[in-house]
Amino acid sequence: MTQVTRLFDLLPHYAEKYRPKEDVIAGKENGEWKRYSINSYREFADAISYALINSGIGKGDMVATIMTSRPEWNFIDMGIMQTGAVHVPVYPTISESDYKYILNHAGVKILFISGKDIFRKIEHILPEVPSVSAVYSIKPTEGTGLYADFVEIGRKNPSPGELEKRKAAVDPGDLATLIYTSGTTGSPKGVMLTHVNLLSNVKAVAYIPPVGEEGRAVSYLPLCHVYERMLNYVYQYTGISVYYAESVATVVENMRDVSPHILTTVPRLLEKVYDKIIANGRKLKGVKKMIFFWAVNLGLQYEPEGGNGWFYHLKLKILDKLVFTKWRAALGNDLRVIVSGGAALQPRLARVFWAAGIPVLEGYGLTETSPVIAVNDFSKGGTLFGSVGRIISGVEVKIAGDGEILARGPNIMSGYYKEPQLTSEAIDADGWFHTGDIGKIENGGQLKITGRKKEIFKTSLGKYISPELIENKFKESPFIDSLIVMGENQKFAAALVIPDFNHLRSWCAIKEVPYTTDAEMINLPRIRKRFQVEIDKFNKFFGATEQVKRFELLDHEWTVDSGELTASLKLRRTYICEKYGDKIKKIFNIEEN
Repeated sequence: MTQVTRLFDLLPHYAEKYRPKEDVIAGKENGEWKRYSINSYREFADAISYALINSGIGKGDMVATIMTSRPEWNFIDMGIMQTGAVHVPVYPTISESDYKYILNHAGVKILFISGKDIFRKIEHILPEVPSVSAVYSIKPTEGTGLYADFVEIGRKNPSPGELEKRKAAVDPGDLATLIYTSGTTGSPKGVMLTHVNLLSNVKAVAYIPPVGEEGRAVSYLPLCHVYERMLNYVYQYTGISVYYAESVATVVENMRDVSPHILTTVPRLLEKVYDKIIANGRKLKGVKKMIFFWAVNLGLQYEPEGGNGWFYHLKLKILDKLVFTKWRAALGNDLRVIVSGGAALQPRLARVFWAAGIPVLEGYGLTETSPVIAVNDFSKGGTLFGSVGRIISGVEVKIAGDGEILARGPNIMSGYYKEPQLTSEAIDADGWFHTGDIGKIENGGQLKITGRKKEIFKTSLGKYISPELIENKFKESPFIDSLIVMGENQKFAAALVIPDFNHLRSWCAIKEVPYTTDAEMINLPRIRKRFQVEIDKFNKFFGATEQVKRFELLDHEWTVDSGELTASLKLRRTYICEKYGDKIKKIFNIEEN
């Protein structure tokens, strides 16, 4: 039996350990699911390895991908690593300047893209990236080579002996991938992760999925993000089939197609799904509406491991048949677990989904930690709402004097590429990685995140405020889609608020308020008064110095394309404060010099 010590060892491991099946990985093309067996997966990966060798790619050379998640991403990933080269996966949603920086900084030699949409973003900067010798596209794109032709080169020029020699020369401690963090400020940093880094994480969390080789997962998050990528390897390590959704917009539809047992997500999608369910509930009438919200309110009180008592669970059982079965049906009817990461999950969402028979496990980590440091699980006492779970096997965590979470273990990156100074700032002499997050360890061993060190600000009255905690609570309001809390060196905390315009339209219809445009509605005194009610309601959860005293409503959502969000959907706080500087000055009555 193959020992999995390098990432590409997953392929023979899968072939030797699990039964033959035609859907090891699958993607949707032209409305049909295209499935691949482990043999076809290995054949594609080998063909790409042969073609890379034929192109002169050697050990340590950088090969990049810019594409949406799809089966071909896996073929290219394994094909690169088998030769000893390094895979540089890049987000398909970053700026032109970031593309130029990353491709030059990494010294990328060959680039694979998904199609015309990506090529339009990079074709103007390619002349300024001299290291790139060729670009290959999955879909026919003028100005690039064709991925299928590249694969064919490999098939026609096999060199199995050379490939085996290359694979044998790859040490588990060698660099496997270079992942550039999207970053909220400054240039992206290239995180160097080895085969050991990622595989230590894979093996540490492989016990969590409640299914084995019969299982199916739906994947919609970008594989260039280490969170989804590592879990992708977990699926291959445990024999679980993985189906790649066409897009974020089609996730729920694709889940109905596949009936998955596992979904990995970020809280944003769960928030959207929950909001849509609640919006549909509000359209019900009479007894049906009453029963629906009885179920929801009961779900919001849920405690794991029977913590609510027998009478609660009797009521839940009745309401499950009347309400929650429909929730499960909408998500494919066989979902055994949702794994949430990338940002803080509102505890109320975890509670209500658990009550609905859809367990949500929240985890925590960073690109630099491959990524998981802690995660909730199904063991006794393994889930605590509001926590990110217990520390995974093989990893140590301690809380520094200032509350910062420090981690040490085989999952910690080997450093930032070409940035020794930044590396020494992040990893101290004793090997502790400084996460930049503030947290504490509960009595049961669960880790709780209480803030981001760099985001905590101090008011002019000397009071420290952790904005993320406040923002996460306020987003429980159905009226609020997003917000940013600020107040550095000011007398009070304030916020820029993005309304949930779908909910606002529904509210206006019920209240018989004529809806014109988003921009006009947020300036109506009645609307502002209604938002003040929401602000006052959620302020009660915080002390006087943490409460949002003033706010401004904005008439548009924040997106990656408009610049307010990173590729991993985190707030770019500095950018937002610069972009909306006039509104912020208005909130705090700051006079121009």
